[in-house]
Amino acid sequence: MIPILPNSKATPQQRNDSLDVLRGIAILLMVLSSSISFGNLPAWMYHAQVPPPKHVFDPSIAGITWVDLVFPIFLFTMGAAIPLAMRKKVANLNALPIVGAIFKRFVALFFFALFSFYMRAWVMSGEPAASQYLLSIVGFALLFALYADLKSYLSMRTARLVHIVALLLSVGMLYLLYAPTDRFILQKTDIIILVLANMALFGTLWWWLTAKSIWLRMAILPFIMGVFLGSKEVGSINEFIYKLSPATWLYQFYYLKYLFIILPATVVGEWIIADTSLADKPRMQRSQLALQGLLCALLIGLNVFNLYMRYLDINIGLTLMLIFSLCFCSGVFRRGEVLTLQAKMAVLGSYLLFLGLIFEAYEGGIKKDYSTYSYYFVCTGLACYALTMLCCIEKLAFGKSLFRGIALVGKNPMVAYTAGNLLLIPLLALTGLQSALDQMGAQGVFGGVMRGVLFTGIVALLTIVSSRLKLYWKS
Repeated sequence: MIPILPNSKATPQQRNDSLDVLRGIAILLMVLSSSISFGNLPAWMYHAQVPPPKHVFDPSIAGITWVDLVFPIFLFTMGAAIPLAMRKKVANLNALPIVGAIFKRFVALFFFALFSFYMRAWVMSGEPAASQYLLSIVGFALLFALYADLKSYLSMRTARLVHIVALLLSVGMLYLLYAPTDRFILQKTDIIILVLANMALFGTLWWWLTAKSIWLRMAILPFIMGVFLGSKEVGSINEFIYKLSPATWLYQFYYLKYLFIILPATVVGEWIIADTSLADKPRMQRSQLALQGLLCALLIGLNVFNLYMRYLDINIGLTLMLIFSLCFCSGVFRRGEVLTLQAKMAVLGSYLLFLGLIFEAYEGGIKKDYSTYSYYFVCTGLACYALTMLCCIEKLAFGKSLFRGIALVGKNPMVAYTAGNLLLIPLLALTGLQSALDQMGAQGVFGGVMRGVLFTGIVALLTIVSSRLKLYWKS
């Protein structure tokens, strides 16, 4: 157990470079997966349950692709960041301001989900014209004014005034655009951001309430599982809890399934805090770090490939051998050995991955949609491996410049998430360059992939510039 002590005098560590890099990779892969050519690439380049060429959702298809890992890895980074971001508030504030800050973030993320969705040109009109694309760019500018941390450029009072004006203008723009129509529906928002908003609320609240007991924090998960498993029993308390909601457009019990990713990730966040406070950290040799990172990469690649191809039996055997090798390399089996941060994450990742593989036969195999328990556990385990691998690479000092660039994206994910839809796509459409990009995407597999790589690279550049200017968007 790693308690979060309110009276701790240690300086809170609010950032971790490897975690920022992992978040940056996740958000860039999210942009890439949505910008590659549609329909003419191999099936493993898309979500497993919506294969090409028609991309019709088929929930009977089991397996995962790299695309299916992107969202749970981003959720994992969100969960791991909760202790890092909240520790200072827990140490210095009373209960009421803490709860207020948590709910304020929830409301900010919900509005972000609503406004960013309805300011997309193709949402305003089925056949957007130049006016809709220009309005999307205006919407991006308003989001910048609303969410950017402007304290580096303006006084706190002036920055707050800018945020208030931006909020009023944003609400006014939504009213003018959608009041005369029936196309504005609260139930229709950006579902990814809505899920993140719910996880920010419930994940942070439960972490705060159980900050001194990891066991109590994890104890809620079997109850959530129980509600899901019994929710189809008509008239049961499970069904009542499952359907209970003050507003289904804001909250549904269904979203709480992602706590199976968020809550284990908070434990990793606490390990990161504990590791930074150690005066005499346990160290590993460079060869051990390299081997540990390689084994983590093999475990990720092997499981994605085998679960997609449905080589389940051989996957279990190979995974167990690699897990044993990883734990041996990490010093887990050495009596009296003080485990490094990477070793702890490797053990947690191994446990969750193997648990997910045991659940694989349940619910028709691992699937993102409709998501299965195997999916939560496997993806969280692989996210642990990914962070472990990045920690090893960081300690080996490989690719420092590349890491710094990706970390700048990871520090500003809201910009990266919206820049494509609200800024880059409208600019491409207004300048006529969209057709050139589409022509590139039509040139076979290589062109289809390069279309996404080029688009994602521009989004990354815009985000890095914003971060270098210290214009971080905060919810």
